[in-house]
Amino acid sequence: MNASTNLVALYTVARREIVRIVRIWTQTLIPPIITMTLYFIIFGKLIGSRIGIVEGGFSYMQYIVPGLVMMSVINNSYMNISSSFYGAKFQRSVEEMLVSPMANWAILYGYVIGAVARALVVGALVLLVALFFTSLHVAHPLVALAAVTLGAVIFALAGFINAVFASKFDDIALVPTFVITPLTYLGGVFYSINMLGEPWRAISHANPILYMVNAFRYGVLGISDVSVGGAFAVMLVFIAGLTIAALQLLKRGVGLRS
Repeated sequence: MNASTNLVALYTVARREIVRIVRIWTQTLIPPIITMTLYFIIFGKLIGSRIGIVEGGFSYMQYIVPGLVMMSVINNSYMNISSSFYGAKFQRSVEEMLVSPMANWAILYGYVIGAVARALVVGALVLLVALFFTSLHVAHPLVALAAVTLGAVIFALAGFINAVFASKFDDIALVPTFVITPLTYLGGVFYSINMLGEPWRAISHANPILYMVNAFRYGVLGISDVSVGGAFAVMLVFIAGLTIAALQLLKRGVGLRS
């Protein structure tokens, strides 16, 4: 199967995923917006009004907006691909793709593109909602776009790997509950790690979500708790590692071939 044919296959898988997202938009787009609106009201307005100005002269509401946007991007990217690919496993349509001449990378990144598309749309909608609560001026638009896209790709790949190993639908919910949610809350979404004493500040640097949140925060507000170049390096390393792992799983048919 030549490169142009694989590109058609990639487009087909990605298009199918995007159509699925649009078709059930009340399930894929509306719930995260409602959830983030509640975060803005409770943490931004009610609690934030008592905190006042935080780092860089920004209000607490402004400070948490990038973190909440990234949190919605991470959750939606992960859940979209994990539920979609597991559904394909359950329906055994994955086996048809595996026995076709379609390259493994076309299968993988077709699903990833769909997940990233949903994550970016949700992120943009959450950012739009945030403008009803506070004023924002995006300091570095290209940095912000790159950070949110790479973060979405990372958790799309992680969701794909989880779906490969999942033997029942409940297995998909374990990672968000016991891994993603704790890492997100401890990843600088609601606070600066400069507020932490040692050894907690040092331990926080082992959290990959910290780098995603701060890279995006730098793109939006122009401030960051970590080196922006280092944050992008960490994200690229994760993407490379997860891509290799996912392609190996597809090649070996782990959890896919009955």
